[in-house]
Amino acid sequence: MSREYGETWVYESLVGGIPGLGISRTLAVALQFVIFEVGVVALGWYYGVWNAVAAGTVAVVVAAVGSVEMHRLGAKNRLLGTPPEHKRLLFGSSIEIVLGVLAFIALVTYLFAWDGTLINRLFGVDPPIPVVYLTLLVLWDLTYRIGTSWWSAVVALWRAVHVDLPSEERATVRRLDAENIGFSLVQLALAPFLLSEPVLLGAVVGHVIAVALVCGAAILLT
Repeated sequence: MSREYGETWVYESLVGGIPGLGISRTLAVALQFVIFEVGVVALGWYYGVWNAVAAGTVAVVVAAVGSVEMHRLGAKNRLLGTPPEHKRLLFGSSIEIVLGVLAFIALVTYLFAWDGTLINRLFGVDPPIPVVYLTLLVLWDLTYRIGTSWWSAVVALWRAVHVDLPSEERATVRRLDAENIGFSLVQLALAPFLLSEPVLLGAVVGHVIAVALVCGAAILLT
């Protein structure tokens, strides 16, 4: 099915818009996971920062699950008989990028300007530059998908209030909203690594609760 401008996530556009790179969604997610995970393990071994390998692996897995969910949410939302306003709001506004950037900047500010104990605990007092680079790359990948999850929840509530769906599509959108809740719950896998970081732990748990409440409201109103 052809996709018009403004009918895809930015992530989908990058995967599908590179000339000559005709790879499937499954292969794209698999490559994402393998490249990041090999980097995490290789740098952990080379620099001896094994404390960071488990946390990095969980972050890579959560980001990969987010990629799968973005593909699923994108494909299924494009099949809905919702008005153009819904798809423009969900895809064309690119607000998921804005939310991802804001979350990433807030995270980096916390790590390097507010409280650097998490960095020190994982990488030591003098973290190697390649390790920091890969860490920031994985964290951006993660925060972008978290931003997309939140924006999907907000648009789902808008859709539930403003769009009168035919009865045969209501079950579909309820499943989509439930899937978004499921992805947010997957993010709780990060919680064990944040037990000594109450601000980050509260941000993750608060996000999960917010997505569950907003998507739950959308399910009830649909």
